[in-house]
Amino acid sequence: MTDPHDDVPPEPLDLPGLQRRLAEFAAARHWQPYHTPKNLAAALSVEASELVEIFQWLTPEESARVMDDPDTAHRVTDEVADVLAYLLQFCEVLGVDPLAALSAKIDRNEHRFPV
Repeated sequence: MTDPHDDVPPEPLDLPGLQRRLAEFAAARHWQPYHTPKNLAAALSVEASELVEIFQWLTPEESARVMDDPDTAHRVTDEVADVLAYLLQFCEVLGVDPLAALSAKIDRNEHRFPV
């Protein structure tokens, strides 16, 4: 059986589009009341901790090769996706432009830590 979406080209990936998809996903499940800044910050911390857990007992050399194992690579990419999803939702709820925030932080760090 063919998927009717097979002929539809994928949407280009961009932060506003991903934030919109995340908001639509949450809205369809009536999750918006739970997506408070506090709850999203906590969820972001939990997901970041799950990413750390993958590397917890690895040597530096093992950690550098973590993507060589398909199962571990899949776990890493899933946790990266979870961290980014919660960060984007957090930014959406608070009206933070994550790219502008990062650019401004890099600017400040360049002044704080000159070459």
